[in-house]
Amino acid sequence: MRGRLQDKSTVITGSTRGLGFVIAQAFRREGGRVAIVGRDQGAVNAIVQRMGGTSDYLIGALADVTSASDVRALLDEVEMRWGRVDVFVNNAGGALGTPHDLSSVQEADWDLVVNVNLKGSFLCCQAVIPRMASAGGGAIVNMSALAGHWHASLVGVQYAKAGVEGLTRQLAYEWGRANIRVNAVAPSITLSGDRVRSLWEGKSEVEVKRTLESIPLRRLGTPEEVASAVVFLASDDASFITGITLDVNGGRFLR
Repeated sequence: MRGRLQDKSTVITGSTRGLGFVIAQAFRREGGRVAIVGRDQGAVNAIVQRMGGTSDYLIGALADVTSASDVRALLDEVEMRWGRVDVFVNNAGGALGTPHDLSSVQEADWDLVVNVNLKGSFLCCQAVIPRMASAGGGAIVNMSALAGHWHASLVGVQYAKAGVEGLTRQLAYEWGRANIRVNAVAPSITLSGDRVRSLWEGKSEVEVKRTLESIPLRRLGTPEEVASAVVFLASDDASFITGITLDVNGGRFLR
């Protein structure tokens, strides 16, 4: 049985851990060719081995998404291996260990998070879109968050996801004519990594109760549920969807 992403060449940044790793697993289950991307060679190698080793459907690559030259080299490597890039998932990012409270956020914290979350997404889109256009089209999925259009409880003002959503809409408008779809996925609190799990477990019983009561489904989402949304937007099931931010938040934010 062919998967929804059968033979589609996919690059997933920040896929050596957390949500990115779960997305990579979901793409492989759907038949996609997946490039695992990170900044640490050991971590990249470990994930590739964990997923079965290098093959015609799985490779590992190094790249810092804040470096335009790294991004170009990454795309060159994928195209040399698979001929084209069909799907690009801008997952690299997060709060990156920076403070939540405004008074504690330093300029260096701001620069770090904005550079990875927003500038990194921009550089990757800027590099991959002309290649997709030359190949006849493609799909980009940017990772936003509930904080991109509402408030956040675990991250600070430097998170920059509102910028990611603006980038998504503008590129969808400009590049639809080239058969390139650009969408975003916005999870709420998802226990997808050690940092988020630690912050969540550090909340008081009152805070946990208040948060869960604000979610109509009365629970947190899972990484697998977020990955399913990314798969959908990357697949032909979403062939007439572009420029949207798909909320995966159990109804916590209702537009």
